[in-house]
Amino acid sequence: MQKIILTESDKRTLAAHSENQKPNEACAILFGKDNLVSELFLTENIDASPVNFTISNDQLIEAYKIAEEKHLAVIGIFHSHPNSDAFPSSTDMKFMQSNPVAWVIYSGVGKNFRAFVLESEITEVFIDEK
Repeated sequence: MQKIILTESDKRTLAAHSENQKPNEACAILFGKDNLVSELFLTENIDASPVNFTISNDQLIEAYKIAEEKHLAVIGIFHSHPNSDAFPSSTDMKFMQSNPVAWVIYSGVGKNFRAFVLESEITEVFIDEK
């Protein structure tokens, strides 16, 4: 994956979700096809933590069911870093191994988005706009 495509509207929605969840990390699942995000599934961080996030099993099951019904794939996982840069933490890197999709991170400090994949190493992915 060389890029992930997010609309300005999607970015606004994700940024607002992040700001509304402060001081905790926000999280979401990104549905789409061919690197194009077509739907956001905003989720709750059941850790209620500013440095970690966990999406409940119930919400994960619901997300995958919706994706299947709409013939979409889970192409990304989103979360925010309320008090740090948009770069994967050591915890993120651990979970990226079992979730090999784009990880989109929003920095509450820099107010910017960055995306990454874990291949043999962490690689930044270009965020394109549609």
